[in-house]
Amino acid sequence: MAKRYDVVVIGAGAAGMMCAAVAARRGKRVLLVDHAAKLAEKIRISGGGRCNFTNINAGWQNFVSENPHFCRSALSRYTAQDFLTLVKKYRIAHHEKHRGQLFCDDSSEQIIRMLKDECDAGGVQWRMPCKVSGVEKLEDGFVVGTDDGPIETANVVVATGGLSIPKIGATDLGYRIAKSFGLDIVETRPGLVPLTFDGPSWQPFVPLAGIALEVEVETGSKKGKGAKYGHFREDLLFTHRGLSGPAILQISSYWQPGTPIVLNLLPELDVAEELIASKTSVKKQLGNILAQWLPARLAEGLLLANGFAPDARLPDMADAKLRKLGDAINRWAIVPTGSEGYKKAEVTLGGVDTRELSQQTMMAARAPGLYFIGETVDVTGWLGGYNFQWAWASGYVAGSSIE
Repeated sequence: MAKRYDVVVIGAGAAGMMCAAVAARRGKRVLLVDHAAKLAEKIRISGGGRCNFTNINAGWQNFVSENPHFCRSALSRYTAQDFLTLVKKYRIAHHEKHRGQLFCDDSSEQIIRMLKDECDAGGVQWRMPCKVSGVEKLEDGFVVGTDDGPIETANVVVATGGLSIPKIGATDLGYRIAKSFGLDIVETRPGLVPLTFDGPSWQPFVPLAGIALEVEVETGSKKGKGAKYGHFREDLLFTHRGLSGPAILQISSYWQPGTPIVLNLLPELDVAEELIASKTSVKKQLGNILAQWLPARLAEGLLLANGFAPDARLPDMADAKLRKLGDAINRWAIVPTGSEGYKKAEVTLGGVDTRELSQQTMMAARAPGLYFIGETVDVTGWLGGYNFQWAWASGYVAGSSIE
């Protein structure tokens, strides 16, 4: 018996719309279903409303996964330049902001309209708002349960995203569908998220909220044991509850609870060597010296936290103490007590285990005709347009592969 649809795509976000548009242009009968009344809210709010829609440097090395090479195939088959070609076709003005990050000059609404137009050009049908309750296997296809009644289809693509930003409707539906078909899930947790600190050792830094500076940050082990190694040079921001800014958002995807992050607050300067070399010629107080290199409030906070009086004079300090101070600035190891959680996380780490999926098609090997794409999958990009590029690439691959 012929199916009403060749494919039902669940989730009308970045990956879902890309997949639906590609499949429809290949002549497939496509239905796009989403529980939200408003289209692609996560695209709308991204990049401060201007949508950091890709990164021209995107490669598999910019992604975190239990199976890091999985994303190579999709990213090579649909590149940042391919998406940029689509953006140019729609004459969307854009600019490079920082390290390959591409933003709309005007509004993220342009990207949403572009994807909607691509879907409409292929004849994609829409059902929004329409809540999906689950997916069941039929003898020759699937039935998608919805609050508008059951929908029969030959193929299902799950593009429901992760758990991040629940206020715009994030749910665990994609993971529940995967589990109902016996697929493994890599444990999920917030990614690209501010980290929090508390306790007496953090008290000297609480008043520093609002201070920002460029730092180097790392965590994990280069030896391949335990936490994955991450290293970034980006801006750091002190908040009322801990640390944020691009440096912290980036490292949060590599950080494991209970382990330290290591900050170098002055990457261009070996503080201990500079202080020791200056002892005989500089008579200033430590606080005044550090304030030449760091924001004055931060310099004072670091001195107090490490047992130094800000008015102590440099010539009076033993070399060993100056090395301790240097370590506190160039190799400041601190253990976060947690993160701001999914409410502030830009993405969700973990998801459907990539070992369950074909990297050529994104189809589940144990459930032919069932595909998972985008953030639902255990592939998480760095901050800066990489997650959108994974959405475009994985959506394209699935849309191109559906029979």
